[in-house]
Amino acid sequence: MAKPDHLYFFLDPSRCIGCQACVHACTECDTHRGHSMIHLEYVARAQSVQTVPIVCMHCEQPTCAEVCPADAIKRTEDGVVQSARKPRCIACGNCVVACPFGVPELYEDRQIMMKCDMCYDRSSVGKKPMCATVCPSQALFFGTLEQIEQLRPMSAPINTFQFGDQTITTRVFTMVPRAVATRRPLLDVTEAMDDQPPRRAVMLRLVPEAAAEVGVDGRDPFAGVEV
Repeated sequence: MAKPDHLYFFLDPSRCIGCQACVHACTECDTHRGHSMIHLEYVARAQSVQTVPIVCMHCEQPTCAEVCPADAIKRTEDGVVQSARKPRCIACGNCVVACPFGVPELYEDRQIMMKCDMCYDRSSVGKKPMCATVCPSQALFFGTLEQIEQLRPMSAPINTFQFGDQTITTRVFTMVPRAVATRRPLLDVTEAMDDQPPRRAVMLRLVPEAAAEVGVDGRDPFAGVEV
């Protein structure tokens, strides 16, 4: 059965809180045999604890399938890229190296590549993928375009990515600030790698009444502390 056309998978990296609920929920999917096909990556571990869930983006022209010498990776009619088929997979690892999003994983003990397939046993009948059912911050969301527009009025979905000279279109959408999407309807991954996060500081100022009660002038004692 094909995935309903009106339902899409949305990824909002800015909402990830690193709880790993998605990772544990993924192990319960019937097609994964107790192994999680999703993991978290740190955006810039030396500077921040911000994480982002790594799921298969389900490319319109999947590079992993194009480089497979055994034709083991198939894409369904509704655009979901499947794990490698056991009778065909030769565990060469080409797909692991070729994927621009770093998704496929090679399991040497079973000599097969396995990856996120959007919980196809669930999403093909209109149910949410396991990860999207448990994400408390809705960094992973499965629904309609109308729903995501209502929930994220300041963001816009993008499914076109630029890797150098290569442009990739995916079935999974990434949420970005609406101003960014309006200015340029694609995400230049190579260019974004050099971006530096803006410096942010939390200013804790006392209201005048509270300052008078404690006998201070209202200046923030933590004004020089950055978080």
